[in-house]
Amino acid sequence: MSNAANWSYTAQATVWKTLGYSESGDNLGYSAPIQILCDYEGGLSKRIGSIGAEIVVKNTIWTEFTGAASGDYILIGTSTDADPLNAGADEVRQVIRYADTFERIAEDIAIITGV
Repeated sequence: MSNAANWSYTAQATVWKTLGYSESGDNLGYSAPIQILCDYEGGLSKRIGSIGAEIVVKNTIWTEFTGAASGDYILIGTSTDADPLNAGADEVRQVIRYADTFERIAEDIAIITGV
């Protein structure tokens, strides 16, 4: 962990990796919950306009965890529940990588959820 992340990523989050989908499109389930260190910011959740509802950012989670991908689930806080939906987790919509500008030890990752 970089020195900058060591003092800034002090909160915890739980990630469930999706195991994919069957040929018929059925969800194959999720991995066991993974605990990560992070920081986070809450955002907007839903906007309704004249043409319907629009998905907007709900939470942004900053971390050095590189294993998250679109379709996974994440919860701010810790959970041991095997089902991310039961735990109240949000779907990962996008993952953005940022360079570790100062030390080049580990990339910084922004995990963005939406509704």
